[in-house]
Amino acid sequence: MGRLDGRIAIVSGSGRGIGRACAIKLAAEGARVVVNDLDAAPAADVVAAIRAGGGEAIAVPGSVTEDGFAERFVAAAVDTWGGLDIIVNNAGFTWDSVIQKMTDEQFDAVLDVHLKAPFRILRAAAGVIREAAKRDAAAGREVFRKVVNVSSISGTQGNAGQTNYSTAKAGITGMTRTLAREWGRYKVNVNAVAFGYIVTRMTQAVEGGPATLDVGGRAIPAGIPAQQVRMMEAGIPLGRGGTAEEAADAIYLLCTPEANYISGHVLMVTGGL
Repeated sequence: MGRLDGRIAIVSGSGRGIGRACAIKLAAEGARVVVNDLDAAPAADVVAAIRAGGGEAIAVPGSVTEDGFAERFVAAAVDTWGGLDIIVNNAGFTWDSVIQKMTDEQFDAVLDVHLKAPFRILRAAAGVIREAAKRDAAAGREVFRKVVNVSSISGTQGNAGQTNYSTAKAGITGMTRTLAREWGRYKVNVNAVAFGYIVTRMTQAVEGGPATLDVGGRAIPAGIPAQQVRMMEAGIPLGRGGTAEEAADAIYLLCTPEANYISGHVLMVTGGL
């Protein structure tokens, strides 16, 4: 028996990194999961891993920024399993530059994936959530559903070179707290996790120049110079960056019944930084 048996979850950006670990964790606790990644192959790999462990999952590949994606994502959960209980807005990437060198394209691309896409997904889910809450109330049931939005300490305290990312992640805090007020009457807990240094392919230590990742046809720099990583880790009281699995555990905590009276909260997941 898992803590999330019978729950239905959608997790954006869950083909790799934190999202992958989150999808696998939720499934291990009994949730049925809709997996998403920009690329089909990583999403399919996560679905295969979940099914191999005895869980249920389907894949909905594609960019969360595409018109119509949000509706397709939500519909996949409803059409396959008949409902939606957990929404994790995780998808994203960074595209850093100091403000005088940052282009409109850089600024807009990062806000689109980190702020506009979660808005669209939550808007697409609103009708499903509302109707489910009405059915529960009519039956005399109190059923809690969960939204977890992924934020960052860049959004809570700023970070040089990340005007776009910090702005988007600060916006997620406002969205989270507003939706907690709007959806409280539907028994939805809406929270955010603000991560510090979590080691993923976007933030791994690299020697020499940064690597690049292809994100929707854009070559995005990835990785952090190893010396800078060592400096960051020296400032973390727990002495190291977090793992994707540890990040996923924080998201999972906010999806459990034990979090039924926590809403509008931003959970700092930083190793004490």
